[in-house]
Amino acid sequence: MNASAAAEIIFREGVQAVRPEKLIRSAVRIWGEQLTLCGNIYSLPSLNNIYVTGAGKATAGMARALEQVLGEHISGGLIAVKYGHDLPLEKIKQIEAAHPVPDENGLKAAAAIRALVDKAGKNDLVICLLSGGASALLADSADGISLDDLQRVSDLLLRSGAAITEINTVRKHLSTLKGGQLARCARPAALVSLIISDVVGNNPAVIASGPTAPDASTFKDALQVIRRFRLEEEIPHAVMDHLEKGSRGAVPETPKPGDALFKDMSNHVIGSNKLAIAAAARQAEGLGYHPRLLGFGAEGRAEELAGFLVKQALDYKGPLPACLLLGGESTVEVRASGKGGRNQHLALAAAIALEGKENITLLSAGTDGTDGPTDVAGAVVSAATLENARRKGLRPADFLRDCDSYHFFEQAGGHIHTGPTQTNVMDLMIALVH
Repeated sequence: MNASAAAEIIFREGVQAVRPEKLIRSAVRIWGEQLTLCGNIYSLPSLNNIYVTGAGKATAGMARALEQVLGEHISGGLIAVKYGHDLPLEKIKQIEAAHPVPDENGLKAAAAIRALVDKAGKNDLVICLLSGGASALLADSADGISLDDLQRVSDLLLRSGAAITEINTVRKHLSTLKGGQLARCARPAALVSLIISDVVGNNPAVIASGPTAPDASTFKDALQVIRRFRLEEEIPHAVMDHLEKGSRGAVPETPKPGDALFKDMSNHVIGSNKLAIAAAARQAEGLGYHPRLLGFGAEGRAEELAGFLVKQALDYKGPLPACLLLGGESTVEVRASGKGGRNQHLALAAAIALEGKENITLLSAGTDGTDGPTDVAGAVVSAATLENARRKGLRPADFLRDCDSYHFFEQAGGHIHTGPTQTNVMDLMIALVH
């Protein structure tokens, strides 16, 4: 087996370990007339209704697994999923919407989910299924802020190189559902959120912009993010006006830690990058590699993480062959109009650094199966990638500068195609050393 194929097998095993059906069946069980949700026990006869809601790239898979466990106990439900990430469901309705920049369907999904949650009563239970991508899929906005405004803000922040925590700080303060506000709508019902994490640290307040978690960030924090990336002149006036009013106390803040509304509510992270990395390490060992964990909370610019991985591989002194594993999520400051995603960008930067170094293969791919606005999960590279590109007359540095990694790998080879995986726990980066 060649190294590129081995790297992809290791990646796919990591993804398999965080598939929603496995995670939900571990978290949700029925014993007689008792329902257990991550240790929370509910008497089924005492519940008038069980409503299911949520949003994210992995949420259709979560919903299907939940239907298999709860069956007729579900009174109704509605989730928002990314286009192409839907699955056949019986009790829970789906609305497909756009990601990462919201669209009209995202507005419809947010309004419908709010209506569903609003009708939950005292003896009802709301189960909220959250995963990465929900911030865009729930495209609600405060009064006076249009869809065009939301789209403009999303695009600017995504292109700025801001970290997901910073982006979501802004999103929370332009919303009526994010930042704990969906939990507010669910009162007086009990609420349990089952979450697949796509953020470093697995903080429920950051994942999906924390619709069911207390929010420690403020309007002032949101303004600081915009100023940090020098976006004040480009952000729509209605958005800046709303944030400035909020910073003066003229718009109510999101509910904070300690708020009584969270008394009968709980958030549980059931899937994370750490689980995927552990499974990938076991698979690597099964293929004869010596696994070494480099971490599962990597952040920073894609070029910098590529340099880190290449250096770790070049400096490796342990037993061979080796598999170095890193989890996390990089960022790309988009300075050109090319097509790509953070994983392809990272892989291209690594390929350039690996030119002439024959013993290293590097893979970077998103566990959701989609990298940026493309149909691939990421790419796998080695010194042979550059050799092939040179033979075809390609100039890798030009593609990197133009943020056009997709078209580079389309011609040079190396793309990883998985299709939507129905999960999302950030990215896996793998370096094989021979």
